[in-house]
Amino acid sequence: MQRYKMTLFFAICFILAAPAVLVRKSEAAGVISGELKKWHKITLTFTGPDTSENAEPNPFRDYRLNVTFAKGRKRYVVGGYYAADGNAGQTSAAAGNKWHAHFVPDEEGRWSYTASFRTGRDVALNNDPAAGSATAFDGARGRFRVGPSDKTGRDHRAKGLLKYVGKRYLQFAETGEGTPAAKNGGWEPEYFLKGGADSPENFLAYADFDGTYDTGELKRQGEATGVEFLHRYNPHVQDFKPGDPTWKNGKGKGIIGALNYLASKGMNSVYFITYNIDGGDGKDVWPWTRPSEKFRFDCSKLDQWEIVFSHMDKLGLMLHIIMQEQENDQGLDGGELGPQRKLYYRELIARFAHHLALVWNLGEENTNTNAQQKAFCRYIKDLDPYDHPVVVHTFPKKIAEVYEPLLGYEYLDGPSLQTNDTHAQTVKWIDRSASAGRQWFVSMDEIGPAHTGVKPDKDDYRHDEVRHKHLWGHLMAGGAGVEWYFGYKFAHNDLNCEDWRSRDHMWDLTRYALEFFREHLPFTEMAHHDELTSVRDDYCFAKVGQIYAIYLPSGGTTNLDLGNSSATFTVRWYNPRTGGPLRTGTVGAIAGPGSVAIGHPPTDTNKDWVALIARQ
Repeated sequence: MQRYKMTLFFAICFILAAPAVLVRKSEAAGVISGELKKWHKITLTFTGPDTSENAEPNPFRDYRLNVTFAKGRKRYVVGGYYAADGNAGQTSAAAGNKWHAHFVPDEEGRWSYTASFRTGRDVALNNDPAAGSATAFDGARGRFRVGPSDKTGRDHRAKGLLKYVGKRYLQFAETGEGTPAAKNGGWEPEYFLKGGADSPENFLAYADFDGTYDTGELKRQGEATGVEFLHRYNPHVQDFKPGDPTWKNGKGKGIIGALNYLASKGMNSVYFITYNIDGGDGKDVWPWTRPSEKFRFDCSKLDQWEIVFSHMDKLGLMLHIIMQEQENDQGLDGGELGPQRKLYYRELIARFAHHLALVWNLGEENTNTNAQQKAFCRYIKDLDPYDHPVVVHTFPKKIAEVYEPLLGYEYLDGPSLQTNDTHAQTVKWIDRSASAGRQWFVSMDEIGPAHTGVKPDKDDYRHDEVRHKHLWGHLMAGGAGVEWYFGYKFAHNDLNCEDWRSRDHMWDLTRYALEFFREHLPFTEMAHHDELTSVRDDYCFAKVGQIYAIYLPSGGTTNLDLGNSSATFTVRWYNPRTGGPLRTGTVGAIAGPGSVAIGHPPTDTNKDWVALIARQ
């Protein structure tokens, strides 16, 4: 009887203890949150050691979380990060025991994950899986099932990952919605043609973000000099909508409203800097706990950035992330790929690489050496599980010096042009990169001069020069799209723009151009062919023998060389100043062979028009 009582006692103790063991195992396995759907963000939260942003060992530098997500033969190694209490964007917490990893699955079905959590001096800077020693939840495993996305329209979750595919245009992985093939009952992944805002470059210098302030007056020669300043985007609070995200009891309405407005104008991209201290222009954006720190990150600020970036995904706005600028491109490790830069890249990738439409830009007006640029590109590509495009921006006078040695380099996907010679430079780098064996996608991201850029509508409502030389000049060369810079001599400039409505008509003009390309052209199959027309200052974009688009900046007419073709081609006209349907001009159809006059546009014959000439 005594033996039975003792046995029963131990059995009861085991049963009572079992739930506690199960809880610990559940925590070790990680908590899954988010919608378990294809292309949607899934977050794994692990409970690890209690620590803080300022603790030793350093939770950013001396711990490393990598999670391997697997389905069949497919593997993604996703970096994780220290997340304080796991909800720092709302609580402003700087301490806690939570680590996050974000994943976007590219297939439906059953996925598994395995966590690697290591500790040791500078283990986060070491890509060797065996570096450091295992700790806490290392080895945690789990499974989950992914269903189809329920998103449509502009939402990136309806379109999938935006990828470099070795062509002149980036391409979404998922959908053919809106493409000519889809309209005709076929299926083709959608290609991306960019239109958006280059200014304000310090978009993230926003007063509602934790730990954000101006570190000094703007005193650099040629910049928008002035007193300390932070963005509030008050004119865009009216664009905030019920149900939109906020943080800390209603913060963020100005910046969220601004993005709503830009998307409502048909734009799909925003250019912004994540680091502009250490001599940078704005001196008001950094991801660290303070401007002088380079190894500890502000968990709550970066969580709040993530709220904004997630809203951009829903609106169909690409994240064009500028990692530094010329004034501070020597600020991390003296310009080398050292511990500061490695940790900076790792944190940005761990926190934000899950966003589906994202481009990493090595830096505005970049002056790092070509060897350094190549090292940066490769390090980013090695860390980023989604292989987002990597580009580099530089000064107009340094274009050849920077870009020529990078031609054909397998870890760089394109240039981010700053130039006033837009058409010629776009043509040059499209052709040069193709000849080097790695076709770049070439974007137009900044026009000059620096004091002008794109003026406010009140100073230049028609934007004729910008429309002629830069918008259509770029697209008709085969360029991948444009972002507009605002010069420092005008209101709402590159550092203090509070209201994107200051260029309301410029967004319309940009949308008209994008609509023409998307709705009327098989633009991925076309190329620049200025040699086919007789007028010297026009642009011709063609799939020879099938379809031609001719932009006439001053109206009038031109001749088109149809070669040996004797086919009949229809001639219709598009108004780049107003958009709208195609119209018939003085000639409804032409036939070859040889050089043929295309006739005149239907009205306003001294203003710019686009002729669309298509084989019947």
